[in-house]
Amino acid sequence: MKKILVIEDNEQNLYLIRFILQKNGYKVLEARTGEAGVEAAAAEKPDLILMDIQLPDIDGYEATKRIKCASESCTAPIIAITSYAMTGDREKSLAAGCSGYIEKPINPETVMDEISAYI
Repeated sequence: MKKILVIEDNEQNLYLIRFILQKNGYKVLEARTGEAGVEAAAAEKPDLILMDIQLPDIDGYEATKRIKCASESCTAPIIAITSYAMTGDREKSLAAGCSGYIEKPINPETVMDEISAYI
């Protein structure tokens, strides 16, 4: 079973993403802060990471950079899932090391198509 680490501090968003992923047969790992996400990525070696950008401690950009710098964690694609949808936000996520970008609110009917492209 493939493991997906979801780094998200909003309980409602986390619940929705968890529900969708579990329904599609994935094991869901969770972290609610950037620091916890960096630690979980190193410890659990997930197959994919879904990264919120706006987190309570270090932001998703910094967490992504730290995960990418840890050699054991560099193989997992990181997808930014964020409400940041202004011009340049996608590019900023990709520059930080994200492989993809999904805007919130997520669409439960299409989000798996977007995620499946990376796993």
